[in-house]
Amino acid sequence: MMKILNRLEEIFISLLMAGATLITFAAVLHRYLAGVPIPHLQDWLLSLDFSWAQELTIIMFVWMAKFGAAYGVRTGIHVGVDVLINRLSDRNRFKFIVLGLLAGAFFTGTIATLGGRFVWENGAHYAWLTAMGMATGDLPEGPITPDLEWHTWMVYSAIPLGSGLMCFRFLQVMVAFIRTGELPHHDHGQVAGLDDEEEGPPKPGEEDHIYRMDDDLHPHQMNDRNKEDRT
Repeated sequence: MMKILNRLEEIFISLLMAGATLITFAAVLHRYLAGVPIPHLQDWLLSLDFSWAQELTIIMFVWMAKFGAAYGVRTGIHVGVDVLINRLSDRNRFKFIVLGLLAGAFFTGTIATLGGRFVWENGAHYAWLTAMGMATGDLPEGPITPDLEWHTWMVYSAIPLGSGLMCFRFLQVMVAFIRTGELPHHDHGQVAGLDDEEEGPPKPGEEDHIYRMDDDLHPHQMNDRNKEDRT
């Protein structure tokens, strides 16, 4: 079940990113070619309406950011300052990490709850009653977006859905950390698609330009004298 959720999350984010990029490219290309005096083609391009492209792209990026944040929690992409945490004893480090994950879950859970209430009162309640064939009473239908004329509650649903998923990811990471003592880690220096090259001996003159983090806290220059001290 979790594998299916993870896969759907990745596909959804990828589709949003690809769709926003494609729409932006098409809108820019349309704006450029519509200004070129080519018979028939210019008239046809001017008849096309791309005024909705910017609004849709913004909406897609908002949804991508909310669900991408949840993906970042699951994979450990979010950058965190943990120098002080790593200096603590194992027991205290464990407590602070759990506390931090609980704080993240509480914050995102609060945002999801408040966001869900806002969406419900902004037109989702009216849409639900209408879909069920029930009387809406004095409930407002809710505003619509200026270009696409979509109900804004549909757009704002990214807040409770994305924040709710992010809250779930915080709890998921916390449970996994309690069981295994490990956190998701992402190598920010790794480039996908490139094979790792085998590290050979340093070339002459490059010994003083090699950096290491043997204490996992502070990088320092690794020259011949440092090597002798470590050995």
